[in-house]
Amino acid sequence: MNAYCTKQFENDLELLKIQLTDGQIDQFIKYYEMLVKWNGFMNLTGITAYEEVMKKHFIDSLSLIKVFDTSEKSSVIDVGTGAGFPGLALKIAFPWMKITLLDSLNKRIQFLNAVVDELGLKEVYTIHGRAEDYARLTKCREQFDLCVSRAVAHLASLSEYCLPFVKVGGYFVSYKSDKVNEEMAVSKNAIFLLGGKINKNEEFLLPHSDIFRSLICIKKIKPTSNKFPRKAGIPTKEPLK
Repeated sequence: MNAYCTKQFENDLELLKIQLTDGQIDQFIKYYEMLVKWNGFMNLTGITAYEEVMKKHFIDSLSLIKVFDTSEKSSVIDVGTGAGFPGLALKIAFPWMKITLLDSLNKRIQFLNAVVDELGLKEVYTIHGRAEDYARLTKCREQFDLCVSRAVAHLASLSEYCLPFVKVGGYFVSYKSDKVNEEMAVSKNAIFLLGGKINKNEEFLLPHSDIFRSLICIKKIKPTSNKFPRKAGIPTKEPLK
């Protein structure tokens, strides 16, 4: 039995229509404890208060259920995963998902490996590297049903990093904390060049809060040209138009 009050977390989950076992809730608690412990000697997150982590990281990550069928045994890659959001949270809640966590900072990968080992999670793979490099490798390129990212970047840039990982018929979901109508409009052509099409944009407040979120769901409709992604740094400095 954990020493934390999980009532609010469970109420939030109920609004998302997600049911977790006591064991899964305990895994989220352990994840939180490890996050705070490791955050003491490395920069993982600016959010460490228990209730805030549960809502702004865990519930936010699980809101994917609003735009994607999480009941399927999907292969998922989380690009720029950081401390494991949303990918590792998705794995705990939906253990049948096959999750790959990609991040450019090796210290974060070490943290993620420690959490995976501590929680006994299976079919979770971690990659230390840049999206621009791994998206060109046969074992990664157009191999995933879903790519997710909470990275802070313009949608056109994110799409160039992420869409090459997605197989035709799959999806890329970008987590955003602002209204994105203008950003979507100026990114529409770039997304098309990369083989995608905006499928939907779900705007909502996190349960029992005034915290605004957007989930932009992009469907992969054709293979991405071998021209993309461009060399490291270019997608950010010079987004496609």
